[in-house]
Amino acid sequence: MLRRARMLGVLAFLLAGGIGIISSTQVWATVQRADAGETLTVTGAVLYPLLAPLSLAVLALGAALSIAGPVLRHILAVLGAGAAFTLILGTAPLIGSAPIAAVAPAITEVTGLGGEESVREVVAAVTATPWPVIALLCWVVLGLASLFVLVTARRWPAGGRRYRSTTGSAQRSSGPLDAVDSWDELSHGTDPTDSAR
Repeated sequence: MLRRARMLGVLAFLLAGGIGIISSTQVWATVQRADAGETLTVTGAVLYPLLAPLSLAVLALGAALSIAGPVLRHILAVLGAGAAFTLILGTAPLIGSAPIAAVAPAITEVTGLGGEESVREVVAAVTATPWPVIALLCWVVLGLASLFVLVTARRWPAGGRRYRSTTGSAQRSSGPLDAVDSWDELSHGTDPTDSAR
């Protein structure tokens, strides 16, 4: 399972961040106005302004986790857990019926009314859509994935040796060097113009 641990951790981060970005553009609540009888829709980004930036940060953490070394993996996991905690705290109150303060910016934009008391007078009901619940589940997955990375990151297999320098094992040719050989020598960290070979 440890062979797939990196993939699972990265995919969980990317999935949570991606769904967070998508959910920020979706309708999280509908507001029934008492004064006009019409219904307003409020997106996740309006209800929770930190939703889109933190979701983007989670995506970046997932991308960085895919190439990170052992020490950086733990740092990224801690940052992921912090993001999950912050997102859970911000999303949980929006489930069921969002508070008036959360929908106030959308009401103010439409009616021009400011202040929570004035907004409360024109709001008959606030109904949440399933998106806050979907987002909350993603943040729980992100939190669990962060803990998983913290526990398993030290035992993840090391990256391949494809890009490692082979300076110690580089063999020099004894004959004249052509252009390709010179580049190979440079790749191995040796100076092809060194006459004391």
